[in-house]
Amino acid sequence: MSEPLAETAPRSRRWLVALPLVVFAALAALFLLRLYGGDPSRIPSALIGRPAPQTALPALEGLVRDGTQVPGLDPATFKGKVSLVNVWASWCVPCHDEAPLLTELAKDNRLQLVGINYKDAPDNARRFLGRYGNPFSIVGVDANGRASIEWGVYGVPETFIVGREGTIVYKMVGPVTPQNFDSVLKVEIEKALKAGT
Repeated sequence: MSEPLAETAPRSRRWLVALPLVVFAALAALFLLRLYGGDPSRIPSALIGRPAPQTALPALEGLVRDGTQVPGLDPATFKGKVSLVNVWASWCVPCHDEAPLLTELAKDNRLQLVGINYKDAPDNARRFLGRYGNPFSIVGVDANGRASIEWGVYGVPETFIVGREGTIVYKMVGPVTPQNFDSVLKVEIEKALKAGT
């Protein structure tokens, strides 16, 4: 009668040895599913519905529009206007791709375009805007990246819509593309414009 007990003991030990491997495989599958499943531009932002960060940023020195220096970011500029805030850098490849679309969007006089230049060399930033045209009426320089952290930026480019009350109403992670320009971004801008009238 002692033989059946001896046979069951090694089986239960094998299961105990295999249990961590099974748990690890299940967790790995869950992490991969969360990492690669879904649209990365749909990452939720804790700032939606909250006031835009009250961080002032200096102007990009030497950036001139119509003969005058383009101002830096003053948080008071958000009040009373619908604003599109784009976090960009000259070294960011997708920023080059979205630049013509932002230039097109700048033709809409119902909103103001605000640029936050992220960890960039001033000469490179000015060259970038000279190459594509400057769509921004305001450009704040975030040299150390602290302001972008306050905005909840995951990486450049990112785009925010700030409503007339100065609250963030939408966030787009990743570049503005021909695919999301009309179907997503313009739709969200129209919502923000209608909300304040």
